Amino acid sequence: MPETRSPRSRLDTPKETRRTIVRRPAFKADALGVFAEEFARFMGTARFLTYMTMFVAVWVVWNVAAPTNARWDDYPFIFLTLILSLQASYAAPLILLAQNRQETRDKVVAEQDRQANARAHADMEFLAREVASLRMAVGEVATRDFMRSELRSLLSDLDERARGDDEDPRLA
Repeated sequence: MPETRSPRSRLDTPKETRRTIVRRPAFKADALGVFAEEFARFMGTARFLTYMTMFVAVWVVWNVAAPTNARWDDYPFIFLTLILSLQASYAAPLILLAQNRQETRDKVVAEQDRQANARAHADMEFLAREVASLRMAVGEVATRDFMRSELRSLLSDLDERARGDDEDPRLA
């Protein structure tokens, strides 16, 4: 009688385990950098300064003028100081991150500018050599005026010979 065992009871087969894989949420690797740049840009605007000034003014006026039981932060405004310190502690690293990203972009642009300048310099040197060689070549080329004067002198020489040949008795 054959023995019937379940597959789990055999030693040569692994146990079936059901594991649930918890996946981390997918996000862009550069998302924090983009956020930091947008945040730094916003913090450098007059709108941000206006909002912060209005927020602090409303906070102080409310906690001074409101009824005692409606106030949440009395005179030394410790909670306001904590909020502003927390904002500053997050703002500084975000601004530095944005500056680092801008510096990296500036380095890339500077390198591209350097390469373009090097190419332009090489092109200018090549053109300067070409112009110099053309000047030297033009110096060796006979000009139209030079050719005319040479042809006139040859023509006058031929005329003189022709007149001299008429007078030569050996030819007669």
